[in-house]
Amino acid sequence: MKKDIEALLLILLVSFGVSSVALYSLGLSWFIPQFLALALSDSINPCTFVIYTMLLIALSVKEASKRQIYIVGMSFVAAIYMSYYLLGLGLVVFATTIPTWVAGILAIAFGLYTMITGYMERSRIGDKKETRRRIFSRDATLIGAFTLGVIVSFTLLPCSAGSYLVYAILISKAGRTLIFLLLALYNLLFVLPLVVILFVMGGISESKTVSQKLVQRSRELSVAAGIILVAIGIWVLLEY
Repeated sequence: MKKDIEALLLILLVSFGVSSVALYSLGLSWFIPQFLALALSDSINPCTFVIYTMLLIALSVKEASKRQIYIVGMSFVAAIYMSYYLLGLGLVVFATTIPTWVAGILAIAFGLYTMITGYMERSRIGDKKETRRRIFSRDATLIGAFTLGVIVSFTLLPCSAGSYLVYAILISKAGRTLIFLLLALYNLLFVLPLVVILFVMGGISESKTVSQKLVQRSRELSVAAGIILVAIGIWVLLEY
């Protein structure tokens, strides 16, 4: 288990490094700390791990083959990536009229909300019973998993909208092409832990174990994500 977590952290660090190099190459070295902090607060969000654990358990119940697990898992992740990317475009359009300092207030508010609900271990996933029903009733196919991923993306909104909205406000004043790229980088880091769990951890039993362990640490992860958001909010207010 320790080696699995170390592998997960290593790949996260490498990915953050690649993203940092990309931003530096674009002349956005000043934005690297905010980008990494927001992406990290979203990627360690326990809500995604709860949903993913449900999916892995459903696959194990249906006795899917390893090849089918990879196909279904990646289809699910791809759907979440694409759905969140499109959602990000919508948020950016909405955020163009919002002053940047508002992002600071929202970051602090969402950060405190994340810490409080996480510490009290209250679920921020909308209609968890319905989500579980959809996961276990959906066929273990590429199309079924993709459809489920799109549906689940909106289920996760109460959990992840805070960081994403703050990020959208911060990048909304950039050029169109740059916005497309920044959203692509952000969402890559958002879904990365799910990809790591699926491919690096080996079979479904190991992947399920790692995902469940992360869910069990939901309080610590939520508090950490909340602290990061509050810190970003304070920085934005002082800077702008």
